[in-house]
Amino acid sequence: MAGDKKDEPRLKSNFDVDYVIHYKLPASGAKAETAEAEAAFVQLIQALADVGFATEVRNGGKSSLLVFTKIASDRLLNNQVYRYRVQDWLYGVRTAAPNQDLSKYFEDEPVTEAERLRLAYLLITKPKNEGGAGITPKVGQWQHVASIFPLHDHAFNRQWIKQWSTKYYLNDDDINQIRDRFGEKVAFYFAFLQSYFAFLLFPAAFGFAAWLVLGQFSWFYAVVNCLWSVVFFEHWKMKEVDLAVRWGVRGVSKIQHPRPQFQFEREAQDPVTGEIVKIYSPFKRLARQLLQVPFALACITVLGGLILGCFSIEIFITEVYNGPFKQYLTFLPTIILSIFMPTFSTLLTKLAERLTDMENYETLDSHQASFVQKIFVLNFITSYLGIILTAFVYVPFGRVLVPYLDFFQLTAQKFTTEGAPLPTKNWEINPDRLTKQIIYFTVTAQVVNFATEVIVPNVKRKVTKTVEKVSEKNGNGPQIKDVPEEHTFLKRVRDEADLDQYDVTVDYREMVIQFGTSQPLSFSISPELTQPPGYLSLFSVIWPLTACSFLVNNWVEARSDAMKIATSCQRPIPWRADSIGPWLNSLGFLSWFGSITSAAIVFLFKDKAGPAGNPWGISGWALLLSILFAEHLYLVVQIIVRGVIHKMDSPGLQKERAERFAMRKQLLEQTFGQDVTEESHGPGLSGGEKITRAALEEAARQESIKGNWSLEQQFWQRQRGAGETIQVGRGMISEVGDTSSPGTGCAM
Repeated sequence: MAGDKKDEPRLKSNFDVDYVIHYKLPASGAKAETAEAEAAFVQLIQALADVGFATEVRNGGKSSLLVFTKIASDRLLNNQVYRYRVQDWLYGVRTAAPNQDLSKYFEDEPVTEAERLRLAYLLITKPKNEGGAGITPKVGQWQHVASIFPLHDHAFNRQWIKQWSTKYYLNDDDINQIRDRFGEKVAFYFAFLQSYFAFLLFPAAFGFAAWLVLGQFSWFYAVVNCLWSVVFFEHWKMKEVDLAVRWGVRGVSKIQHPRPQFQFEREAQDPVTGEIVKIYSPFKRLARQLLQVPFALACITVLGGLILGCFSIEIFITEVYNGPFKQYLTFLPTIILSIFMPTFSTLLTKLAERLTDMENYETLDSHQASFVQKIFVLNFITSYLGIILTAFVYVPFGRVLVPYLDFFQLTAQKFTTEGAPLPTKNWEINPDRLTKQIIYFTVTAQVVNFATEVIVPNVKRKVTKTVEKVSEKNGNGPQIKDVPEEHTFLKRVRDEADLDQYDVTVDYREMVIQFGTSQPLSFSISPELTQPPGYLSLFSVIWPLTACSFLVNNWVEARSDAMKIATSCQRPIPWRADSIGPWLNSLGFLSWFGSITSAAIVFLFKDKAGPAGNPWGISGWALLLSILFAEHLYLVVQIIVRGVIHKMDSPGLQKERAERFAMRKQLLEQTFGQDVTEESHGPGLSGGEKITRAALEEAARQESIKGNWSLEQQFWQRQRGAGETIQVGRGMISEVGDTSSPGTGCAM
């Protein structure tokens, strides 16, 4: 619009909004559904007001409302912050207790933006019996709440992306900047990515030298690469502790947030604390956890069967069949995978979610850890099975197994002229097959993945916006009337409400899989199905230049992930964390498993061509001895490296010792004690003025002096109190219910 450039400075302001609640209304406009949505909306505003939030409502377009919330009182915010900091001290997260002088304390240690947003979100979502509003999106009475999200700081985002795009290496200040804006959970991911990038410099340089001098399948390269993976894994474990101490979150995983969906069987008194706790039978949970075994078998059967079948078809068509349409039939495995792999993966992922819900965990962290375990099993199969088939089945046992592919020949014979033989050729093992697959997935597929992860979503979003603009000009879209001073701001909020939620778990999965192996398959799969590939600890002995490819990829990955957060996703909730969570165990497993696969590959391919399809020339006891030796050597080296690294000091550990010494010294000089009462009430329904003649006259008087108000003050004075918010919101809902298309609303 023409006024967008004029209103550009207003993009820098979020109007003091803490969170936006995207409230979806029934698209059908049925009276019963609209009435139910209206009643739930009233309950939403009441719940927010009761815990101390000021609210404003605006038309969200597309049959939805935008409920803006902010903590109404600085005193309430300070009490919340102080309460949680005391809790951190009691759990050992903080080495020193908060100062008794609150005014001086908050001057010395002010509330950060991430801390304010985190506590505001907890206040919105915590159960009512714990002092929160108890709002859980898409669950129960809150089924119309589509999402709860903070607003992006676009001025910071622009400066952030510009700064990162011109830097070759990210330092601690860059990671701290992410922590202050998006919380420790996201910051730990970027810290891991940066540490991984720094450690890749050595295997990239050594791999290039090995490629020139040693060639493929070098035992020396395999040993050095294994040692590197041990050092990186142990270094990162130490780095996690250092970052957790420096960020003041060491041990924060002990303070786990309750999961709203948890269903307890009974309440009982904790024998240690004396508190009333909710209990669910651990035996029932164990019985449901055992379902992970049939889940893993289902993944192996479904995905493994699909991969094995397509692998066999691909071998037959490309290396046995020599008839007409061969150039087209080679795409048959890709077509089958493109149709069935996403479907099966989605179904199994939903099954994993269902099984995790059935296990009924009390906390969000334990629920997430269990879900990650199941997803890792699924990714392990899709990521590793294809390359394992090539390295450990196709090459060693090809001459034994290929004759069984006559099944495909007999099947295809039915479609030929009666009596005409199916044209075939003599099968010979392809010694370069494994190398070509690795090169494809470590170079080409990364470019494809970057396009599908960054470029395609941006293009799709621009096309959608263009279609919406054309629809509005033709009068087919929702006609929304905003206050001119708020138009640019509200337009931006509506765009953010339609974005996907950012899930750092997806990015962790990509990096851990890259550390381990290629993904998802190792034969002719459609590029659209590929994810960031790699196999550094498991299969890089096949192509030593792998680390060079990953070095470039990870430099781009850090900046593309930052771009994704800033432009393609809603701003993440700034959750705290003291590590990368359950992914650390996955990283350790892949590091150990790499010692086994590398030893096996070096043994099998020591003569470059490999067994050439003849398993009888393989010495089984020698292969087993090589694997056992490599695995035990790995464990010994791990113990040595762990001992050496733990003896090394770090700034974080120095800071922790200094703080603990200062705490002990202070406790000898004074006694700490203070009773902090939490202000848990807000403006409430009584906080809004009644709409009377006197109120209207007062509003007119305020209108006359509006010119002296800031945009933020004007925004939060249009609806004074929860009562007016409810009244305006109900009016907007009525307009939607009276028309078949989304109604028009005019903010007060």
